[in-house]
Amino acid sequence: MTTGMLFDIRRYAIHDGPGIRTTVFFKGCPLRCAWCHNPESQSPALELMLRPNRCISCGACAQVCPELAVQPVDGRYVTDRAACTVCGVCVEACYADARQIVGREYTVEEVMAVIERDRDFYLHSNGGVTFSGGEPLMQPDFLLGLLRACKTAGLHTALDTCGYAAWETFERALPYTDLLLYDLKLMDQAGHRQITGVPNRRILDNLHRLSALGATIWLRLPLIPGINDDAENLRATAAFVAALPNPAPLYLLPYHNSAEAKYAGLGLPFQLPGIQTPTDAHMHAIAEYFTRAGLNVVLGG
Repeated sequence: MTTGMLFDIRRYAIHDGPGIRTTVFFKGCPLRCAWCHNPESQSPALELMLRPNRCISCGACAQVCPELAVQPVDGRYVTDRAACTVCGVCVEACYADARQIVGREYTVEEVMAVIERDRDFYLHSNGGVTFSGGEPLMQPDFLLGLLRACKTAGLHTALDTCGYAAWETFERALPYTDLLLYDLKLMDQAGHRQITGVPNRRILDNLHRLSALGATIWLRLPLIPGINDDAENLRATAAFVAALPNPAPLYLLPYHNSAEAKYAGLGLPFQLPGIQTPTDAHMHAIAEYFTRAGLNVVLGG
């Protein structure tokens, strides 16, 4: 039985492709984007998420932890993540819901049971199912099982991908994928490696091959002030997109820092303190630049 690791299944999604959709979030990603708004998606393993603002300092977590990984410090209960085995005992004991295990293993059948609940919404809105993450292509067998099941059920499928995967993995998924939501981040290879942890050559090569095959693609460019909204990156992005074998719309997504609390809850450093969401005027100016370059631009989405 094919299984995979997810961290969320979100029903009634309206920003992950056309119509009303169910978005299935895979756990695990080969990139470590400094602006990632789902840091819980990065590790393929189960993780402990803490919500300190909900903690009532009752000490139940410390009493039940088999590894003694939770200890009182100055009236607060601190978790030693090096000692924690993510067994979940403390989560079950927490009265205030201040602790959560992020991630769960699912079968294809379990996910499809959730997806099928909203079939009428998909059909009446021209919606469907989006597989997102993390990076779904990191779990190719599980993804393929879900894609096949959706196509057998007559449902529209979208794959939200960073593009960093072996071409053979794309080839397996393409026959069952109606739409690719494909991320562009930074065109300079060294800069891309610095800010995401990987070079971008494979990402750009895969995109060019997908376009040449006539795949339906929505490009998505998150705009992060001071990272990828400079004139050189915008120029290089416009030139690359314009040169693709088949036209694709470019969706501009404004950065937001709403995930900062998630980083703290996972014990991870937040790498972009102080960076603010770009203004509407800035977003419109960049959209106008790409439009003048001959691209089909969409703000948001």
